Amino acid sequence: MKKIIYHLVYFSAILLLGTSCNKDVLDLSPTDSVTDEAVFNSTDPGLMTAFVNNIYQGIPDGYNWSMLASVTDESHMNAGSWAGMTSIMLSQLSPSNLSAFSAGGYYGLYNYASVYQKVRAANLFMSKVDASPIDNDTKNELKGEVFFLRAYLYHNLVAMYGGVPLITTAYTLTDSFTVARSTYGECIQFISDQCDSAAKYLPLTQSEMGRATKGAALALKSRALLYAASDLYNTPSVWGSYAHPELVGYTNVSAGDREARWQKAKDAAKAVMDLGVYSLYKPDPASPQEAANNYYNLFLSMRTSEDIFSRYYTQNFKGSWTTYNPGVFHNPCGYHGWGTEAPTQQFVDSYEMSDGSTFSWNNATEAAAPYENRDPRFYATVLYDGAHWRARPSDVSGDPYGNIQTGHYYYDANTIKDGLDTKGTNGGIDNWNGTWTGYYLKKGVDSSIDPVAAKQTSPWRFMRYSEVLLNYAEACIGLGQEAEARTYINMIRKRAGMPEITSSGADLVNSLRYERKIELAFEELRYYDIRRWMIGPSAYADVEGIYILYGSPTSFSTSYGVGTPTYKVEVVDHRAWDPKDYLLPIDRDEMNRNDKLIQNPGY
Repeated sequence: MKKIIYHLVYFSAILLLGTSCNKDVLDLSPTDSVTDEAVFNSTDPGLMTAFVNNIYQGIPDGYNWSMLASVTDESHMNAGSWAGMTSIMLSQLSPSNLSAFSAGGYYGLYNYASVYQKVRAANLFMSKVDASPIDNDTKNELKGEVFFLRAYLYHNLVAMYGGVPLITTAYTLTDSFTVARSTYGECIQFISDQCDSAAKYLPLTQSEMGRATKGAALALKSRALLYAASDLYNTPSVWGSYAHPELVGYTNVSAGDREARWQKAKDAAKAVMDLGVYSLYKPDPASPQEAANNYYNLFLSMRTSEDIFSRYYTQNFKGSWTTYNPGVFHNPCGYHGWGTEAPTQQFVDSYEMSDGSTFSWNNATEAAAPYENRDPRFYATVLYDGAHWRARPSDVSGDPYGNIQTGHYYYDANTIKDGLDTKGTNGGIDNWNGTWTGYYLKKGVDSSIDPVAAKQTSPWRFMRYSEVLLNYAEACIGLGQEAEARTYINMIRKRAGMPEITSSGADLVNSLRYERKIELAFEELRYYDIRRWMIGPSAYADVEGIYILYGSPTSFSTSYGVGTPTYKVEVVDHRAWDPKDYLLPIDRDEMNRNDKLIQNPGY
């Protein structure tokens, strides 16, 4: 069985190290840690590999209890106020309140201080690796992985904070920590260069699943350069009178400068495509149903033709209660799941009709059957009222078919009861975990597994080929190469069972943004797309959900789902937007430790 690097923890190797018989206890080596000298002076490559594996753990994935989707327009978290999401969603973050983005928060791996801890490990590795006695092949491959990881860590920092101090040495307690922020442009160049260095050392494929490859390094470069070419980082005026716009974007933003950035982004995506390693997963479905099935199965498969960089798990994975358990986190409450990430009504409404037209509640036919004839990816991503899921647990009665119940029904002339998966007080199961919006997340959740009985093992995909194709298409649009952009957008739409687009100009931009929103939904990318496209005001509107009611006081039933339902869109939670939230604030403690830091605008 192939090794899975996620489970190789840095200090796992130290169990092989014993203590000596020296009577002086002050000379004893600790048994729960390992010194730098032991790692980098050993001829056993396992110690250094374990050290590198620990750096991988600094890259956050989306299979945790709370996804970044819940701080976007994709979803609503049913425990958001308890988990610290409210401050984020109401634009109330400050240097003294990073909420879930604090070092100990649910998004703590994006935190400034947390990321720099892993950067230090990468820097330490780079300072020691060349003198290590291990074989050169292993040394060079690990060096490529650490170049990649350091690039990824800095990419996460820059995407959240803008320009940050570029640290490439492993500081000790006696060093000065007062380092100024590098400009945004310098940081992007550094990330790009790190990816190039990684690509020189890394192989096209790895025998151990989950390790970085040449394609992963080039795909990360593609992502970083696409972001850098986007509106947020090329519109200094968004920051008003902020005295240091060079820290949060480019200041040279002429048409020629912008074109050069789009070209770099296009070239970076093309470099991944030209490797000839990746292709779309099952690109030619025979029917919309097959397209939906293919898209759903892509995220449950252990490996597909479009996987570029993934994280793997086993059922024996041990972590905190907030880490990998998508079955429990996302199953509906009527299956004893937690229903953590509930797709918003706005997200559901954004799915096109199967003919490519826009869904509208003002269309009487569509409003009467809002879940019919939609983009096939809708049926692979969202669990909605009436959708088939799986057999109910043995202790849950009232649904012999295994269909989702997120509405309400007239039980008699005076009583309205709730469906099994409804957040209500009259009929729901585990309703404290119920959805606020009327929907549950299906994408990435294995319907064949009882989440209470077993843990699924689907990998988290950090990067896949569809993203690269969309990166390429967006860069082509930026360069005015519309026909080429349509070609690659339509490749993805064909795989999705959707008709080709023929749009141009502003409509083509909207088509591209639709494809990213739908194709890459719940893959932890929407948070950044909202910001780089500068669409915060519309994306952070109040959360809407659906109220569904079967029957009436004169037409009722003792069973759920009898008769024609009525649908009412309603606000279920409030959100607000302030432009300062395009970036995170630097924590006040960090500002106090380093007097050369300059705070982000608006904070």
